[in-house]
Amino acid sequence: MENAVKFEKKSLGTRLRTMMRVDFRRMLKSKLFYILIACALVMPILMTVMMSMMDGSVSVNPQTGAETVMEGPENTWQNIGTLPGGEAMGGMDIFAMCNINMAFMGVAVFVCLFISDDFRSGYAKNLFTVRAKRGDYVVSKTIVGFICGALMLMAYFVGSVLGGAISGLSFDLGGLTAVNLVMCMLAKIFLMLVFVPIFTLISVAAKQKAWLSICGSLGGGMLLFMMVSMITPLGSTVINVALCIAGGAMFSFGLGAISNTVLKKTSLV
Repeated sequence: MENAVKFEKKSLGTRLRTMMRVDFRRMLKSKLFYILIACALVMPILMTVMMSMMDGSVSVNPQTGAETVMEGPENTWQNIGTLPGGEAMGGMDIFAMCNINMAFMGVAVFVCLFISDDFRSGYAKNLFTVRAKRGDYVVSKTIVGFICGALMLMAYFVGSVLGGAISGLSFDLGGLTAVNLVMCMLAKIFLMLVFVPIFTLISVAAKQKAWLSICGSLGGGMLLFMMVSMITPLGSTVINVALCIAGGAMFSFGLGAISNTVLKKTSLV
């Protein structure tokens, strides 16, 4: 009996590292990941330049004859949030909706397609049968989605700065400081931990039905979308960052547990 085979039980940390190593490798080899990062970088540049070029142009309603003057952006940071007194700045109606917060919807597409591919290819079923636990899978997917979302936010920020520089816009923070800008970005990054678990839960419930998970994730994300600018304004402080971290932790643990239960209680095909 001295030569009996002993099976080593892997710890949570070991299992999670293995799972994350595989997921990060898949993410870095995914064309979708680079497409989303490129879109996050290019979109604010194109939007800022085009709106600046249209500044002052007049459109006439053929039925009423009423003239509408297009107003372009006046400040680089309109792509990130509203400056103090920014309600009176040009182009604010458009940039209030089409700004950096769109990255939260972009990461929904990544998470949904990333997870649905596991179930469509049979990878998830084989993974759970051979070695991995459901909880490890959910944690790994949440972390990968969070990293993707954080990179999209940073790419959008860089694109906003480049777009403002190309268009010759002002970089004045209007009474705010660089610290407020940094806190704003940190708050948005940590707020991803609220959105990504929602997308992960919907994706593991929809499994291989990518269209269903995307529709559900975008619909669920839109319920919280309008709150993003309120929770993470340009004038953010440490309190905003702390609130986003606390909310992210609660959503990650709570919805992660629900996602784990869904995987255990439903079929993997």
